[in-house]
Amino acid sequence: IRYSYKGRVHPQAGIKLIRHMQMHNIDCPILLQSSESENEKDALELGVHFLHKNSKTLLHDLQQFIVKNLGFGDFIFRSKDGNEINRARSIDDFVVKLQEIPDESLIYHSSHNHFSTWLAAHNEFLFAKKLKFIKVEDFQNTADIRNVILDVFNEVKYLRNRGKIIHFDPDVLDVEEGIIRLTDGSFGGKGRGLAFLNSLFVSMELEKRFKGVHIKIPKTFIIGTSEYDQFIHDNGIGAWLTKKDDQQIKDHFVSGKLSDKLQLVLASFIERVDYPIAVRSSGLLEDSQSQPFAGIYETFMLPNNYPEYDLRLKHLENAIKLVFASVYLQTARNYIESINYKLEEEKMAVIIQECVGSKFGDYYYPHISGVGQSYNFYPTSYLKNSDGVVSLAIGLGKSIVEGERAFRFSPNYPKLELIPQEELMGESQKEVYVIDISNNDLKLSDTEEGTLKKIRLREIEKYGALDHLVSVWDFENDRLVDGLAGKGPRVVTFADILMYNYFPLADICREILEIGEKAMGVPVEIEFAVDLTKDAAKGINPTFYVLQIRPLTVNTDEIYVNSDDIVKEELFLYTNSGMGNGVISNLNDIIFIDPDKFDRMHTIEMQQEIAHLNKKMKDLNRQYILIGPGRWGSRDRFLGIPVKWHEINKAKIIVEAGLKDFVVDASQGTHFFHNLVSMNTGYFTVPYNSSDDFIEWNWLKQQPVEEKTEYFIHIQTDEPVVVKMDGRKGISFIHKSN
Repeated sequence: IRYSYKGRVHPQAGIKLIRHMQMHNIDCPILLQSSESENEKDALELGVHFLHKNSKTLLHDLQQFIVKNLGFGDFIFRSKDGNEINRARSIDDFVVKLQEIPDESLIYHSSHNHFSTWLAAHNEFLFAKKLKFIKVEDFQNTADIRNVILDVFNEVKYLRNRGKIIHFDPDVLDVEEGIIRLTDGSFGGKGRGLAFLNSLFVSMELEKRFKGVHIKIPKTFIIGTSEYDQFIHDNGIGAWLTKKDDQQIKDHFVSGKLSDKLQLVLASFIERVDYPIAVRSSGLLEDSQSQPFAGIYETFMLPNNYPEYDLRLKHLENAIKLVFASVYLQTARNYIESINYKLEEEKMAVIIQECVGSKFGDYYYPHISGVGQSYNFYPTSYLKNSDGVVSLAIGLGKSIVEGERAFRFSPNYPKLELIPQEELMGESQKEVYVIDISNNDLKLSDTEEGTLKKIRLREIEKYGALDHLVSVWDFENDRLVDGLAGKGPRVVTFADILMYNYFPLADICREILEIGEKAMGVPVEIEFAVDLTKDAAKGINPTFYVLQIRPLTVNTDEIYVNSDDIVKEELFLYTNSGMGNGVISNLNDIIFIDPDKFDRMHTIEMQQEIAHLNKKMKDLNRQYILIGPGRWGSRDRFLGIPVKWHEINKAKIIVEAGLKDFVVDASQGTHFFHNLVSMNTGYFTVPYNSSDDFIEWNWLKQQPVEEKTEYFIHIQTDEPVVVKMDGRKGISFIHKSN
């Protein structure tokens, strides 16, 4: 109370200062300290706090004053009489509670700058200053005051969460951006990629470069690998299980029990989240720079929109268990073995991600899905490898990653037509993958596709979902007409977007691929989805969502081929569309389709035959050259032989050959294809009737036959053949002998 004032000690200086502050409406918590008990009476008259300097509880009382009055600790909502009504533990909790407190409490705290003080104590000085200038008397009603304060706190919440990994709390489940950690442990390969993107987008501020567009990752929740370890231990899972077939393995995992902690977290999650979700794998080895695991593990799309809470929770838990199980399935075990890892070295995190899209009748899907690569393995025309390539599809991206029909373009030259218009009509996407949100009878252990539906493109036109995405083939003038106005077959061209920039898709893809490649130091691949929904009145803008990013393995050791030195008579195969680099000179085995027996109606039987032959080669530990028509690995059996990776994983060179009655556009950019690249497998395309590229089928048929099946011939040459691949030019060829 006594201190120096104007050069001399004033006995009432403290009292005088308090009265001066109150006279000028300076509203802040005040504590009057004195060693004289009689001064407590002055404090009471002034309405301020009093603390006796000689009190035995001095430090405790001082701490209580600071916590209670200077904004530290919980925010305690009080009535005007000072009685506690509620309390908020965090910014997220505050946003929820502020919407529940009575008007009386709101006016009380607003009038005393309590909200501003609490924000300042939480290091949000800029927003605290903004709130300090909000005066109750400036508003006509409390609803307006509440909304303004909510806007400020929501902005704080948004900026705090951007680029961060947020630990689980029920109050943070509604965050628009950021990654929420549900359990401890590593995030795995995909999870690391998403965390990288989450942080990168904040620092790069991409949205400032593309006005009127949102660029972000979907709402993402990650179960760390610790839960996988505990699940394996608690449910007695071990190597013995690998002797069972895939269905038995799935059944065993589904019958297992998740940890009590995770069950509680998932129960809270399901209470608050009722939109479609994707449950994805994120193994430790997955999407690494050395050995990407793309497409090996399973992903489940859950409608998650039906009213039965217990059923939604059961489906989510089962999907998580089945992602765990996918480590032990035959496909994954074969792949792990082929890259010289042991099963126990792999651990699984799980990503639960908002499914990007909109509701169209009983279906849910994004307007556009895509896969972008910063390195183009098949540059055509004046394109370079470094120009990259993007594959697009309407609906879910499964059609792209499974090698079905997709539209491709270069992000550097989006208006360049990679396929002539007359061919585009035949190659155009005809069917769309969607989530069937009317189906709650999910049999997840049967197949990961149980929640998906494949529908005809024309079926979704009635929802207006094809606007800006398709053109119409005009038979009278033998050309494409942009838009849906005319009559004729619908052809997926994305013309409004790529030609007329309705949405800056090419620019966004180019920017993200460039940034990703620079940041990772290697070529990259991204998966993305686009929601074109736009409503200026509601402030809704189109959104580009990046679903994941991973390294794209490219062999950078180059050889240079001089075309003038090539003697084609010494070759049995030559192509200008080869992928891969280097020289291979230890292959004696060639397995090829008998072109005279190929029938596109029997590709399933061909799949079974090549799987049988591949197993024999695996048992003998021999690699081989595989030659067949159409797209290897396509899920559309009429476009090629629908093999899975483990059914051809001993092939060191794979050739897509065109036949007289079977001409299919070359595959590119699929998960299956990506894994072939990661294994440094040469991948060649030999079109039918090319003036330059060729396969000498007659020479192949003259070689000693090791085995012959209904559709395939396995030959073995006396001397190893020599394969040469110029990755820079795309020229690849195979000599008849060493």
